[in-house]
Amino acid sequence: MIKDNQTKLNKFHVVLDAAVIAGSYALAWLMLVVGNRLFSPHKQILAPRYYFSVLIVLVPVYLILYAVFHLYAPKRVQQRRYEFANICKANFLGLLLFVLILFLVKRNPYFREFSTRMVFYFCGVNIILETIERNLIRFMLRSMRAKGYNQKHILLIGYSRAAEGFIDRVRMNPEWGYQIKGILDDHKEWATEYKGIRVIGKVKDLDEILALNSLDEIAITLSITEYANLEKIVASCEKSGVHTKFIPDYNNMIPTVPYIEDLQGLPVVNIRHVPLTDPINAALKRMIDIVGAVFALVIFSPVMLAAAVLVKTTSPGPLIYKQERVGLHNKTFKMYKFRSMVVQAPSEEKKGWTKPNDSRVTPIGRVIRKTSIDEMPQFVNVLKGDMSLVGPRPERPQFVEKFKEEIPRYMIKHQVRPGITGWAQVNGYRGDTSITKRIEHDLYYIENWTLGFDFKILFLTIFKGFINKNAY
Repeated sequence: MIKDNQTKLNKFHVVLDAAVIAGSYALAWLMLVVGNRLFSPHKQILAPRYYFSVLIVLVPVYLILYAVFHLYAPKRVQQRRYEFANICKANFLGLLLFVLILFLVKRNPYFREFSTRMVFYFCGVNIILETIERNLIRFMLRSMRAKGYNQKHILLIGYSRAAEGFIDRVRMNPEWGYQIKGILDDHKEWATEYKGIRVIGKVKDLDEILALNSLDEIAITLSITEYANLEKIVASCEKSGVHTKFIPDYNNMIPTVPYIEDLQGLPVVNIRHVPLTDPINAALKRMIDIVGAVFALVIFSPVMLAAAVLVKTTSPGPLIYKQERVGLHNKTFKMYKFRSMVVQAPSEEKKGWTKPNDSRVTPIGRVIRKTSIDEMPQFVNVLKGDMSLVGPRPERPQFVEKFKEEIPRYMIKHQVRPGITGWAQVNGYRGDTSITKRIEHDLYYIENWTLGFDFKILFLTIFKGFINKNAY
């Protein structure tokens, strides 16, 4: 059974973590010794036995911290950035405890010369080595699962959109190691199938199937119209002792990461959680935007100057093109770009997007559009507060009016500042591409925003975002 495998893996993981903690500590001590020999050759270092005696307490304390921060949770679908964040949290808390204890025992002559610098070395090295270790384990496990080993056998209860969505994701991610044995449903005919997964019986057959003791998990994927049966099904699953998860059939109404409040024991599901509505998050993002925009204007000033000269000397008309766009809270603003097209009447501008070999685009305009140089004046929009470095791309008012009627949840994108680049853009949805896919990526960004996510998008923009194959 997969439960036994997980128990064995966790035991192995604890032993491996203990070895990594001890190895990180030894490396930190070595860094201290080498550093002292190079920069402070006359300074005496406390004898190694005093340093390494600390490991007797350090290793178990850090293993407890790892358990507290859920670092022994199954890695099938756990995201790496959350695991890395928990590694950092555990190590930073360990660092604080270590420094506090050293402060308290400084009166002891044996620990008076204990180097605090080494503690910081240990924290940094341990974060790096723990991250490498866990990613190697993740790679090994996912490689095994993709080959058919270490599989988790799951039964779905209820044929619904939620069931189809779960099957789709499992098929796209064989490294998760999920084997769906079938679906129980009261309204579908026996042997009805979806992508190879068949209906194998009715919900009343659940107790008989559970008695076979061949399942690792049950996923309740009932249609929203059948939730009256939920309590009875959960009771049967709990009685069997099989781990049960509930996959709600409301993803078209409620987002993928709903925000749940605890109202004195009563769970309250908020329809949408937007992290940037938190004043602290908004202030942090705004600070990064200002610093980043100033830095970008300085770094790219030679490119912008060259583009300005070329635009002005090769085509009559203004240097900067100002276009009305819809931004935060549905308010319009003037977005700046280097002019890349011939001067047109306002009625002509509103006709639509540019097309391949569009005669309105100037020769220089074609180059700066392909390389996104025409977007660089938007760093000024960022400084003004109209835009952010990262966020959903803003659209023209006439298209907003059109899309909000055609695309569900389109207007949610205006709950945050629009960006120069975004999650949709680094995934290839720029220019003349699917608006629906673009909105899906924008909503994912809005609901899952973190500063780390912003930095990831900025990093990916360097490699994926500047050259736009869909810019004509």
